[in-house]
Amino acid sequence: MFKSFIQAKLERAVKKYFKKHPEVKLVAVTGSVGKTSTKVAIGTVLNEKFRVRLHEGNHNSELSAPLAILGVEFPDDIRSLGQWLAVFKAVNTRIKQPTDVDVIVQELGTDAIGQIPHFGTYLTPDISVVTSVAPEHMEFFKTLDAVAAEELAAANFSKWALINRDDIPGVYAADITNPNLNTYGTTDAAEYRFDSSDYTFADGFSGVFIGPEYQDPVPATLHLIGEHSTRAAVAAGAVAAKLGMSAQEVASGLGKVRAVKGRMNILRGLNESVIVDDSYNSSPLAVASALRALYQMNVPQRIAVLGSMNELGDMSQAEHAAVGKLCDPIALSYVVTVGEDAAKYLAPVAQTNGCKVVSFKSPLEAGAFVHKYVERGAAVLFKGSQGGIYLEEAIKIVLHSTEEEEQLVRQSPEWMKKKQAFLSSIT
Repeated sequence: MFKSFIQAKLERAVKKYFKKHPEVKLVAVTGSVGKTSTKVAIGTVLNEKFRVRLHEGNHNSELSAPLAILGVEFPDDIRSLGQWLAVFKAVNTRIKQPTDVDVIVQELGTDAIGQIPHFGTYLTPDISVVTSVAPEHMEFFKTLDAVAAEELAAANFSKWALINRDDIPGVYAADITNPNLNTYGTTDAAEYRFDSSDYTFADGFSGVFIGPEYQDPVPATLHLIGEHSTRAAVAAGAVAAKLGMSAQEVASGLGKVRAVKGRMNILRGLNESVIVDDSYNSSPLAVASALRALYQMNVPQRIAVLGSMNELGDMSQAEHAAVGKLCDPIALSYVVTVGEDAAKYLAPVAQTNGCKVVSFKSPLEAGAFVHKYVERGAAVLFKGSQGGIYLEEAIKIVLHSTEEEEQLVRQSPEWMKKKQAFLSSIT
């Protein structure tokens, strides 16, 4: 009852804010995979011209999203009436004060049917970006059709929609009723796209950004790894074009986009190895993309550390087996799994492919194994979910320097306490 009251009050405050400040543009980001990376990329590019507000964390739920939109800190204790009174004082101040931003970029998340459509009861984004449709929270959604209907709802309550042509199956086009629609991606089928002409590990992708607003292709460099990371940058360029940014501003902004912590972030490892830190979360689509990026790296040894993918419900066995089929024995020296489902369903299929596979319950054991067998100049991918996997703790064991631990996800005292309790329970 208390939460419902707070939520309704926050939603009314957001409506008041946009009524008071109609000049402020709202860009919403939804999707099964890639929301935070896309949000941050959009903010980075838009900063070339606009004052931008976004929360770099994943404040995307019923209570946290309104506060992120308003730029007010989330309370430490959501049960504290005193803290909420302070929050609403700050909210009212934000509504009354002069406009401090030009564009707000906000991700909208869901873990149950109806949560994305509910955002549409009080938000009308100028642009909504839908990054992907893939298995997520399947214990609630059950089918991919339900996931698609949920994520694509944002396209229909927005003034304009941008849809990832590469990571959203075309069959779901029927779910979109908004006629103001464009697509983005890395293939010729998308209206906004990045055509890569060269890639080096040191410099990233060189190529051109293409959009209907620009007569000529826009030369740009993306300091990213993996096609799915590139698509986040393309979404940023598309939003920038829609908001009237020049080709020069877009090119400059794209050159400043970098990976977010735990999302295809490059770190230095032992023996001059390269760590691809994709440990924030995991899903079938994201694992496939990360493996493709790993295979493209010209290195003497590749190791894939793959944690169980959570939240897949009845699809878990099939989806883990599908990832196992993607494990290439020629490209990979080792496949290291962490977690029960990865060991039961992914590992046997990878072994059948001919891969050398070892399985562990603990990320610390996985990290110790990599520490022992990593060769000079190798590339090691760490890809896993958070609950019960925590591959960032495996990464610590193979980092070149402890100074880089600040680049890892989930390092707050609260998270460390939670992880220590989990690790103690499985030893």
